[in-house]
Amino acid sequence: MWGIKVVSLDTGLTLFEHNAGKLLKPASNAKLFTGALALDRLGPDYRIRTSFYSTAKPNRSGTLNGDLIVYGRGDPSFAARFNDGDHSKSLAPLVEALVATGVKRVKGDLVGDESYFRGPPFGSSWTWDDLQYYYGAEVSALTQEDNVVDLVVRPGSRAGAPCLMETRPATGLLTFVNRSKTIETDGEREIHLHRPPGENTVRVSGQLPLGSTNWNDAVAVSHPARWFVTRLKEELERRGVKISGKARTVDWDERRAKPIEHSELLEVASVESRPLSEIVTKMMKPSQNLYAQLLLLQAGAVTESRRRKAEVQSGGSEDETRNTEDLGIAELKKFVGEAGISDGEVLFDEGSGLSRRALVTPNAIVQLLTFMSRHRNADIFRAALPVAGVDGTLRNRMRGTVAEKNVTAKTGTIGYVFTLSGYLNTVGAEELAFSVMLNNYDAGSNTARGDVDAVAVMLAEFRGRSKGGKAVAY
Repeated sequence: MWGIKVVSLDTGLTLFEHNAGKLLKPASNAKLFTGALALDRLGPDYRIRTSFYSTAKPNRSGTLNGDLIVYGRGDPSFAARFNDGDHSKSLAPLVEALVATGVKRVKGDLVGDESYFRGPPFGSSWTWDDLQYYYGAEVSALTQEDNVVDLVVRPGSRAGAPCLMETRPATGLLTFVNRSKTIETDGEREIHLHRPPGENTVRVSGQLPLGSTNWNDAVAVSHPARWFVTRLKEELERRGVKISGKARTVDWDERRAKPIEHSELLEVASVESRPLSEIVTKMMKPSQNLYAQLLLLQAGAVTESRRRKAEVQSGGSEDETRNTEDLGIAELKKFVGEAGISDGEVLFDEGSGLSRRALVTPNAIVQLLTFMSRHRNADIFRAALPVAGVDGTLRNRMRGTVAEKNVTAKTGTIGYVFTLSGYLNTVGAEELAFSVMLNNYDAGSNTARGDVDAVAVMLAEFRGRSKGGKAVAY
C-alpha cells in the first residue's frame, strides 16, 4: 500500500497524490508531529529543570538533616549523547550544582522522585518484545544515558572460553548471565540478549570467533529512575558528599498516596537541561523514541500545569486523574487542528511512532510540513531533520544523487512499514513538501528503503515548475 502526496511550497499546488487521504502507519514519521508540538507549545529556548529539595538548609558544617530529594521533570540530556559520547560527564551538572552549595553530608536517603509524569513507564501500544531494546527504553521523569546500557562483547582467549563483556557505563544494576562462547576462527558471529520485561537480569547467548571484532549492542534498563539515583549517589560520594541512607525512588502512584508540597520544601540546587532546540534535533536525526515520548509528556505536563494554575486562581480545583500521555495527546490534537489538519487524519496514542496502532494520512503529514514551513520556528524545525547523505538516519541514503545534501526528511521504519516525509528543492528550483508512505510491504529493508528513496530522488530531479494547477516540464 502506497500513500504519497507532493505539494509545492512556492505555489501551494498539489503536484501528485496517491491514497493521500488513507490512514497509514507512520512509524517514526510520527516524530514530525511531536517535534513540531514541542517547538510550538514550549519554544526552542525552553529548558527542563531538575531540582534538589530538602526540608532545611545545610548547617555550617554542610550537613543536611533528613532526606535529599532529586526531583526530575523529564530532562533527557543527562546522557553521553549530549557530551561527545563521554558517560562520565552525564551526571556532572547535577553533582557540581549540589557540591557548589557546600553540602558535604546527607543524614537521610537520596530519594529519586519521578512523580512529575503520571502513567505507565512506556508508551501506549508499545509491544512487550520491544522493551528490552534501546528503541523501547522505559520512560521516566528521571532519565539518564537514554535509560540504556551499552554492551561490548569480545571473544575470549581460546575456543570454548566464555566471551568477555563490558558495560558502558559500568553498572551493578544489571545482572548478566553469560552463556556466550568463543569458537574457532571460521565460525559465525552472533550474540543474543534477553531481558524479561520488568527485570534487570540479562541473558547473553551466542558465539564469537577467535580474533573477531567486538560485538556492540545495548539493553534497556528496567526501572530507570532507580538506576539514575543509584548512579547519582555513587557520583556524589565520589566527590566527597556522604549519604548516610540509601538510594530509593518514588513514582507518581506512591506520591499520590503520600503527597508532598514543593512550596514547603527548600530547593537546595537545580540544573537546567540543554535548550529544547537541541533536544528536538537529537530526537529527530537519530530517531530517538525515548526523547520523542518525553517531549510529548513534557508538552502535556506543562500545558496542563498552566491550565490548572488558571483554574485554581479562578476558584476551580485541580484534576490529577488523567495520565500525562493522555494530556500530551490531547494537546497534540489541538495543535494539529491549529495546523489546518482535518479531524480523524491523525490517530496517535503516543509520541514516537513505535505504537502499532498509530495512523495518519499523507495529507496530514504534508499539511504539517507546510504549516511548519511558515512557523516562527521553521528554520529550527527543518534543521532538526536528517539530511540525505549527511547525517542522522539518512546519512547513508541517496548518496551520489541530486537528493544528497538536498532532501531533509524524517524516516520511519517498523515491521512492514517504510516512510519518508520532508522537504526538497527540485533541479527546476522549486521547493516541495512531500510524504511517501509504504505499508504492508514484505521485502528486505534495504530494498524497501531504496523504493522509497527513488521517489524522493525522482522529485529532486524534476526540471519543471508547477504552473496553472499542474506540474509543467520544461
